[in-house]
Amino acid sequence: MSTTSVPRYRQVKELIIRRISNGELRPRDRVPSENELVDSTGVSRMTANRALRELNDEGYVERIAGVGTFVADFKAASHVLEVRNIAAEIERRGHTHSARVLVCKELPGDVETAGALQTTVGDTVYFVRIVHEESEVPIQLEDRFVVPDFAPEFLQQDFTAITPSAYLSSVSPLQEAEHVVRAQMPDTITRDSLDMPPGEPCLVVTRRTWAHGRPVSFGRLFHPGSRFELSGHYIPPGTEALVDDT
Repeated sequence: MSTTSVPRYRQVKELIIRRISNGELRPRDRVPSENELVDSTGVSRMTANRALRELNDEGYVERIAGVGTFVADFKAASHVLEVRNIAAEIERRGHTHSARVLVCKELPGDVETAGALQTTVGDTVYFVRIVHEESEVPIQLEDRFVVPDFAPEFLQQDFTAITPSAYLSSVSPLQEAEHVVRAQMPDTITRDSLDMPPGEPCLVVTRRTWAHGRPVSFGRLFHPGSRFELSGHYIPPGTEALVDDT
């Protein structure tokens, strides 16, 4: 492998991700083992192990003890501890993001929305409903409510070109966020929008974000249970991350 400023474990990861993205490696195909990666790329065994471990953690592959490492079946993944732009997440996996805007309008806030945004029931809020797709597969239905005076031009944005999260972050840096995750059966709109079969549950992430000391956005993010997972990596305070500088 060529010498660059990119850590060698990441070079190995990107090599495997490219092979998955271009179809050279398909779901359930066997991925080169640690020893094979050492022989073919010249990295250390520890570096090869870290690359495969992180690919497993990120959902690209599945490692089966005593058997091998295999390309995972398609499943979108999101980080449970951070607020991330879904388009960036999809592109990071080597796939294509697209969006369909179903609703984009003003409406009076109901009890749930007013409580989440600390406004009064009936106060005007901006609302969008968007289906996000990963390589033409629907993976998220986003219902987003925004306080108008925080982002006055919110409804004028082209949300097929920029996600609500990305636009709101450009208006003002995020100060605080809250995630609540639950499973529930979808209603008809959600099921049809996400192309879900009858009887399949969905995973719902309720998200609030704060700026200027107050909540400014409230969202409900619906995902098909069979095509989505949440993951996170946590380092306790005072603990240094393990670093592989090979």
